[in-house]
Formats: sequence, C-alpha cells, structure tokens
Amino acid sequence: MGDIVGMLNTDTLTITPKILIRISEIDEFKGAWRALGALAPERLSALKRVATIESIGSSTRIEGSKLSDQEVQRLLSHLEIKTFENRDEQEVAGYAEVMEVIFAAWDNITVTENHIRQLHRDLLKYSDKDERHRGSYKTLSNSVAAFDEAGAQIGIVFETATAFDTPRLMRELVEWYHGATEEQELHPLFAIGIFVVVFLEIHPFQDGNGRLSRVLTTLLLLRAGYAYVPYSSLESVIEQSKEGYYLALRQTQGSIRTPNPHWTPWLEYFLSALQRQMLTLKTRVEREKLMIGALPELAAKLVEFTREQGRLTMADAVTLTGANRNTLKQHFRALVSNGQLELHGQGRGAWYSVR
Repeated sequence: MGDIVGMLNTDTLTITPKILIRISEIDEFKGAWRALGALAPERLSALKRVATIESIGSSTRIEGSKLSDQEVQRLLSHLEIKTFENRDEQEVAGYAEVMEVIFAAWDNITVTENHIRQLHRDLLKYSDKDERHRGSYKTLSNSVAAFDEAGAQIGIVFETATAFDTPRLMRELVEWYHGATEEQELHPLFAIGIFVVVFLEIHPFQDGNGRLSRVLTTLLLLRAGYAYVPYSSLESVIEQSKEGYYLALRQTQGSIRTPNPHWTPWLEYFLSALQRQMLTLKTRVEREKLMIGALPELAAKLVEFTREQGRLTMADAVTLTGANRNTLKQHFRALVSNGQLELHGQGRGAWYSVR
C-alpha cells in the first residue's frame, strides 16, 4: 500500500443527488436539534439510555455476539460487579464503558493515534483473549476471510494492510483527517465517512476494528457538531442493514489502493445510515412530545418511570409515585389501552414495559 495522503484522492468523489439530499436533511436536523431536543432533561436521559443499549447490543452482535438488547440492559445494570460469564458479556462491558467516556468527554478526545489506541485498549479491557494485543497495532496479518457453515475458511474477502505498514498508514490517515477538517475542503460528513472506510481497510488492530470504527464514528460526529448522536443508535441502523454495510465497504475498499478510489458506494450507504438514525430520533422526539403532552401528569410519570427502569410493577409504581393503587390501576389500564405500555403476566407477577 502506498502513501495514504497521496492516495486519498478525493477528486474522484462524486456528489450524487442522493448524497446531496441526505447531507442537506442531516444538516437541517443538526441545526434544528436545539429546538427539537427541548424535552425535559429526564426524558432526554431516557432516550439516551435506550439508544445506548441499542448501540452496545447492535455493535457487538454485528461482530458475532448473541446477547439481546434485554440481556445487554440487564448486564449494564450490574456492571459494577465486573465479573462476566463469557466473551459476549466482556465485549458488551468494554463497549459500554467506552461509550460512556465518549459521551462524557468527546470534546477532550482529539483524533490522535494515542487516543485511538487508548480507546481500543478500553474497548477490549475485559476481553481475556485480547489481553496481549489490546491498545497495540497488529503484529500479524488479519485479512478479512470468508468462512463456510462449518467454520472452515473458504477464501480471503480482502487483504488488509500489513503489520509492517500499519503504523505509517495510521499516522498518515490521522494527518489526512486533520488536514481535511482544518482546511474545510471537504464537508465534515465526507471526511468522517472516508476516515472510517480507510481505517477499516487498514484494519490496524488484531481484533475489535469493527467495534472501534463505530465508536470513532460517534466521536467524530460529536466533534463535528452533530450533538443529537447520543440519542439515536447508528449501530442499530447498521445491524438492520448489515448486508448493505458489508457490500458498500467492499466496493469502496477494493478501490482505495488505486489512483481513482470509488468513494460513492460507501458514502451513499454511510449517509443513508446517518439519515435513518436522524429520522428515528425525529420520530421518537415528536412521539414523545405528543404522548407526554397529552397525558395526565401521573400517567406521564408512569411512562417515564417504565422507560427508565425497563419494567415497572404495581409495587414499584406505588413506591415511586406515592399514589393510591386503584388510581394507578386506572392509569395503567388507559396506558395499555392506548398502546403506550404493554402488560406482561397477571396478578402479583404482572409488570409493564414501554411499547
């Protein structure tokens, strides 16, 4: 692989009508977020919690984890225990901690090789099998292979950078990104999309590259001013369109080492995923405003508590609100009837969840 700074020829970037429409819609929402996001802090927190669980669950499942969002939520509620039964739980715990760091301190995490390696180290913090190489660039080949149903390798999907070339290529990629953003020659979403696809083409770490690429995407979007990102899961959009994700990656990655990189397949996919992330959040915020605005105060509290807790029993509701059980029963019935809550079980074992 040659010099990345020289090879990242963005003159071949074609602005298709699809790309133009998606960027304008995303940027319009970015500008309107201050007004759209003017929900009460606890409701924004609830949206963020849901999105974070979806992101952690989806990003780890894309890489082979079997944990559902409900299992992820249960694990996160006991994260302080720091004991994990299997690799899936270890990966979820690491991803959760890194996301928390990104959301809390994104403005202090500049895009440097040191920070990228540190995020990788933290991402694999609990993964026993990754202990030797976490936070360090790869020392062995990690070309992406295809496997049959029995787990036997049937071919190489694409060759990644060699271990020897990786440190230089990562240095050049980071330099390119700083140049592209500081000189403002590219729209920030183009610069982020290109950074991510080249990062995955280099595949700089022995393992965890896919998960780290999605963490870095969130970090770069926040640093570029897309402040709504924590409230809607991009990872779940990618999980739902996994075939398109891998196809777009392969189509662009196969051309990166040529004089005329073909950026369009990846950028069209990347921007469509960002657009779906934005539209999901827009729908949720508008529904939240309509639902909460139309509800009596006690009913609104029940919806909020149910969302925060994940599940709510009658005993929980009495403790949290101090309201009479018969009054609560009436509100629960109405909330189930209008589709805002779902009833599970019956009698003393009954509980409610948000639809």
